[in-house]
Amino acid sequence: MGKGVPEILRNVSSGVRMTEQDANVLLSATGRDVLRIVEAADEAREIAVGDTVTFVRNQNINVTNVCINSCGFCGFSRKPGDPDAYEHTLDMVCRKAREALDQHQITEICSVSGLHPDYDADQYAGIIAAIRAGAPDVHIHAGNPMEVAYAARQSGISTEAVLKMLKEAGLASLCGTAAEILVDSVRDQICPGKIQTAEWVRIITEAHNMGVPTTATIMYGHIESDADRARHLAVIRDIQDETAGFTEFVPLSFIHQQTPIYRKGLARAGATGREDILMHAVSRLFLDNIRNIQVSWVKLGQKMAQLLLLAGANDLGGTVYEESISKSAGAVQTDFLDPLVMQRMAEDLGRPLRERTTLYQII
Repeated sequence: MGKGVPEILRNVSSGVRMTEQDANVLLSATGRDVLRIVEAADEAREIAVGDTVTFVRNQNINVTNVCINSCGFCGFSRKPGDPDAYEHTLDMVCRKAREALDQHQITEICSVSGLHPDYDADQYAGIIAAIRAGAPDVHIHAGNPMEVAYAARQSGISTEAVLKMLKEAGLASLCGTAAEILVDSVRDQICPGKIQTAEWVRIITEAHNMGVPTTATIMYGHIESDADRARHLAVIRDIQDETAGFTEFVPLSFIHQQTPIYRKGLARAGATGREDILMHAVSRLFLDNIRNIQVSWVKLGQKMAQLLLLAGANDLGGTVYEESISKSAGAVQTDFLDPLVMQRMAEDLGRPLRERTTLYQII
């Protein structure tokens, strides 16, 4: 007989580290057990980071939606020649970065794009350099392990060499996206063209060892099981034990409406509210070595995002002055969240809101 929810929570509160099986039990909780887990996560958040709710002023630049992959959960990618395919020139990327800085006083530019058939390591480094030219002092948070692997393959060099090129061009931190679910049996179904778990782990670890911090993410609510989510959390925690290179963990709730995998009847219609709550709360309790749990208002909307600040989350992410990927999948309210609205969300809970840098220094 395995441990139940009360025993797991008692163990956590007395400093016993959760097992992967414990995470699986908590992720499948129902009824009042959900509220008990939320309360434990809220207490763990208070101990880890205090009451401050943080956010970053940032701008997204999605350079192109042309992509060689056709991931089942993606409504963003297009093939060359598609009527709504686009690609920004490097001059345009530079101009967008300069405008973002001038108009919005951002401190971060985030850039992830499709895997364009003509792109190689030089082009990816060129994108970073163009952002740097347009906004010299802004933190560039860009790329992900899939883009790094693709650039390496296109240029016939190692992923480590690509990371060095990106860092020299001005990359300050790498996005921990393209993780989806770090279980290969799930990846084979939802993103067969993407790198496998071991390669994602290796590239993230290379970045950390090079002094390039990264975020960590999970994209849940499609075909994966609670056990798959628990496995994913265990992979992330193991990396952090080794490198301490993750700045934050960001659960990303699957936006289903416009995605191929949902339209074919292969995936469920996104996560339920219970699953969203438990994903954030269990992440806080299980990832005892990652200080910051971010809630994505882009994926969840403002009201749910506010409630998840009571379930272990301490960060509202970015202002995001332009967002294409979630919007393409069917998300609404994705373009901009005014810090004044964030302030209302936080203060309504009795918590202060503070602006931060990408690396969580309070501004």
